[in-house]
Amino acid sequence: MTTAADAARAATFDGVDAATLAVRLGVPRVELWHTLPSTQDAAHEAAAAGAPGGTIVLADAQTAGRGRGGHQWASSAGAGVWLTMLARPTGMGAAPQLSLRIGLRVAEALDALAHEMVRIKWPNDLYLRGGKVGGILVEARWRDDRAEWVAAGLGLNVRVPHDVAGAASLPDGTSRVEVLERVVPAIGQALRSEGVLSAEEREAYAARDVARGRRCRAPVPGCVVGIAADGALIVRTEHGERECRAGSLVFEEDS
Repeated sequence: MTTAADAARAATFDGVDAATLAVRLGVPRVELWHTLPSTQDAAHEAAAAGAPGGTIVLADAQTAGRGRGGHQWASSAGAGVWLTMLARPTGMGAAPQLSLRIGLRVAEALDALAHEMVRIKWPNDLYLRGGKVGGILVEARWRDDRAEWVAAGLGLNVRVPHDVAGAASLPDGTSRVEVLERVVPAIGQALRSEGVLSAEEREAYAARDVARGRRCRAPVPGCVVGIAADGALIVRTEHGERECRAGSLVFEEDS
């Protein structure tokens, strides 16, 4: 008997089945869905049911995809890559710099497909010259003082969402399976890394930083200097440099 959950599962993703994708991506499990409210929510459910670290939850479309702060993310069928990867950290996990580390690794992995340098906006957005192309959302579930699991979500436009102002996409004809083959290992590498951002990582981030040297009005008014080793945004204000660990980055010229 076919259940509603069975019917919602997708047999393939652009012609590639879940078992084949898992082998090609080097992960223990891929869960494919036609449509989900959110891959993040489904990944948390899978983790609570015992899914191993490295599990990928992948949907062709989302009806309630979300970004940081509960912002909605347009996730139409066939228009992008909407996924969440699970990790089961052995240490504290879910460090504040994790979304920046994931963004850096994913940006580096996408350069060849984008035919330009993919840039980063603190704390979790990916940009091309045409505008925002992707976003990252990292959530954790805690037991006592350590993360029991981490869910690292990525939304990436492969086709421009025409109903979203300021959005961009990867070039026409980009293969979504090739995107997966590039970004999933990058996310996995970031999830396995520990400690604060190294000097090399901060230098690589600075080369992609869309905010460095620009004036902002939030999270505090001033001029963006860069990022700290723990992922904080450094802003030069009239009272000196401030390290901001919460809030959104809003440029002065933004409406």
